[in-house]
Amino acid sequence: MGVAAVAAAAAKHIPIGLELYSVRNDLQKDLAGTVRKVAQMGYQCVEFYAPYYNWTPDEARKVRRELDNLGIRCYSTHNDPKSFTPEGIGKAMELNHILGTRYIVMASAGEVTTIDGWKRVAETLNKANHTMAAHGLHAGYHNHDLEWIPVDGQKPIEVLAANTDKSIMLQLDVGTCLETGNDPVAWIKRNPGRIRSVHLKNWSPKGGYKVLFSEGVAPWKKIFAAAESVGGVEYYLIEQEGSRYPEMKTAELCLQEYRSLRG
Repeated sequence: MGVAAVAAAAAKHIPIGLELYSVRNDLQKDLAGTVRKVAQMGYQCVEFYAPYYNWTPDEARKVRRELDNLGIRCYSTHNDPKSFTPEGIGKAMELNHILGTRYIVMASAGEVTTIDGWKRVAETLNKANHTMAAHGLHAGYHNHDLEWIPVDGQKPIEVLAANTDKSIMLQLDVGTCLETGNDPVAWIKRNPGRIRSVHLKNWSPKGGYKVLFSEGVAPWKKIFAAAESVGGVEYYLIEQEGSRYPEMKTAELCLQEYRSLRG
């Protein structure tokens, strides 16, 4: 089987999803209706972001029924640091079990300004992951630009990778990696088996994060090849912070461009 054929097979095998922050205004007005439209576009999974934590278990069960009826999955959620504390982890695990996820992802560590601070974040992730693993879940960490900017000569993202258990997912946000002048392909190759999901957000010097999936500088084919050969990717998530189009149209166009690229 040739390289192109292998890539095409992988593209069919690995689910393509949407980080629902991309359609946050629509989601706030009509959660069920928005998820339904996203599924109808052809997305195979979704990622809920931090406000999901305020749901009751009954509300989570209602969302899960909707997902099951639509035939789509939720493999991970984005969370504030409280989901990784002794006080907050129980509720996070309960809701994620109901949703059927694999990963409870720390979406941001908050204001961390020292290397020791980042090492404490790593320790928090390790402790939470130990608890989660006993219940069939794992912790994850999602980078923004902050984690790529050196502190005392060290990049926080590298500190986190070096000081966390290998079972903790390093969810790569491509756009912020590029914006800070870093190489997403090299990062994936340096962390084999840990890049289990990727936020497919593009970036360009002129358009910033407002560009669509295919419009920025991301070397998508090389990123997919690295993620699928060594990164251990299990699912992809398109994410948009906003574009020149309405939210739902942006999500639809990005999915079309993804499919066009992947054949």
